[in-house]
Amino acid sequence: MDTLSYKTISANKATADKQWVLVDAEGQTLGRMASKVAKILRGKYKPSFTPHADCGDNVIIINAEKINLTGNKWTDKTYVRHTGYPGGQRTLSATELYEKDPARLVEKSVKGMLPKNKLGSALFRNLKVYVGSEHGQEAQKPTAINLNDLK
Repeated sequence: MDTLSYKTISANKATADKQWVLVDAEGQTLGRMASKVAKILRGKYKPSFTPHADCGDNVIIINAEKINLTGNKWTDKTYVRHTGYPGGQRTLSATELYEKDPARLVEKSVKGMLPKNKLGSALFRNLKVYVGSEHGQEAQKPTAINLNDLK
């Protein structure tokens, strides 16, 4: 057997096979959905996964207002930010953030599961979250997937 014939394939931005994927968030638990979406964005479900390259798919999430949180997370889960001024720490509960914009709740949970570097920022730009079932990416012809089928 000639083992020199097996070459490790390393995908890059030019050779990545990027698809558009549509995910329906209706009835999904926020954290479980976000971890699967982060894997899709990263490209971990593909055999050509490369850790240092953007080889994942573009993801569209619809019905962001129909997600579920388990336990007491609606009241107990807090989102902290800082204004940059002394004493400028501000907190929002999950309910308050949901009332402002349900899409931001989903975006924050997915962004927290991506790498904290330039690659993570580039991957986050491949995510589109919409409240309601209408989205602006019909021209890309996204394929709908069921997250329950993924591990």
